[in-house]
Amino acid sequence: MPSISDKGKRMPASPIRKLVPYAEQASASGMKIYHLNIGQPDIPTPVEMLDAVHNIDFKVLEYSHSAGNESYRRKLATYYRHNGIEVEHTDLIVTTGGSEAITFGMMSCLDADDEIIIPEPFYANYNGFATAGNINVVPITASIESGFALPPISEFEKLITPKTKAIMICNPNNPTGYLYSLIELEALRDLVVKHDLFLFADEVYREFCYDGQKHTSILSIDGMEQNAIVIDSISKRYSACGARIGALVTRNKEVIATAMKFAQARLSPPTIEQIAAEAAVDVPDSYFEEVLERYTKRRDVLIEGLNNIPGVYCPNPGGAFYAVAKLPIDDSDVFCQWMLEEFNYDGKTVMMAPATGFYATHGLGKQEVRIAYVLKREDLIDALHVLEKALEVYPGRVEVEQEVLEAK
Repeated sequence: MPSISDKGKRMPASPIRKLVPYAEQASASGMKIYHLNIGQPDIPTPVEMLDAVHNIDFKVLEYSHSAGNESYRRKLATYYRHNGIEVEHTDLIVTTGGSEAITFGMMSCLDADDEIIIPEPFYANYNGFATAGNINVVPITASIESGFALPPISEFEKLITPKTKAIMICNPNNPTGYLYSLIELEALRDLVVKHDLFLFADEVYREFCYDGQKHTSILSIDGMEQNAIVIDSISKRYSACGARIGALVTRNKEVIATAMKFAQARLSPPTIEQIAAEAAVDVPDSYFEEVLERYTKRRDVLIEGLNNIPGVYCPNPGGAFYAVAKLPIDDSDVFCQWMLEEFNYDGKTVMMAPATGFYATHGLGKQEVRIAYVLKREDLIDALHVLEKALEVYPGRVEVEQEVLEAK
């Protein structure tokens, strides 16, 4: 019998989606499931995008340019300039989702066996993209006690080797919701310039910043014009996850030229979705103000509710729509599966993502889960009640370290 590749064997399963079969079985049995496991917003997609698709009048669905339609790239450049990011349409490539932008970036900047340093916990698919390119992820651990702040630069220095080619962050962060400060970003700037590294920043949650805080793009920081590479996507910004339109943005012309080779190999990004994405640039700021207000209220309900559950700790996220909570459990993989297979309260249960899949260091995240607050407040309140009841009877309940609880 033919054997699959070693790379295929090493490819990690998604911690966000691997429990789906158990959820499907629970749902088929009549269980109501609160889906807090995946970042699928329930916010309506802007009508401007849907109208643009409805009004399509061409007769042939053609390829676009490999870099994306020029009209969209020009329009997208105005979006970035509106957000204080000075780029031209030639500084970006439209991709099939942010995932392809990450792949193009990694393949353009790192060879097999090269290393990329990433603060953990991090978006689980970074592991998958790196595995596909035979690139080694070197994790540097951020702690829940610090709210998942950037680890000290001195700790980054210890990890840099001749194989290190890049550092990657997600800002605001998925899965923690942490929003990096200008001081932290400038420290990273100094580090990558000193060691001649690339700095990748996944900025797809740019619009989701709370408590009056502002997002700073690495492309707006002087001094690393040739080092900075931004990953972007319309998925979360416009509640259009199914559109699969992203972008790779950098002023480094050599990176753009190299990434274009990969873009040409896949021919082009989706045509119809680019039409929707181009229309999205005209969505007024009032849309984001309303969305931000809604997510702020959801975040506040979730974080207060979690920290009121005995033995639970969750730092207050500054952005995105995720939080990582520490629970009084022995194993988050076992607990999240148990919630779907064996537990219900009044016919209801909660689906979460085990945090183990967001760490590269084996053994970390065993007491942590990622929660996406993408449901209405009433559902979040009920889900918190169900979670509290589950923790009261879970057979693998353990105590959380005292210093974590004191952080409340």
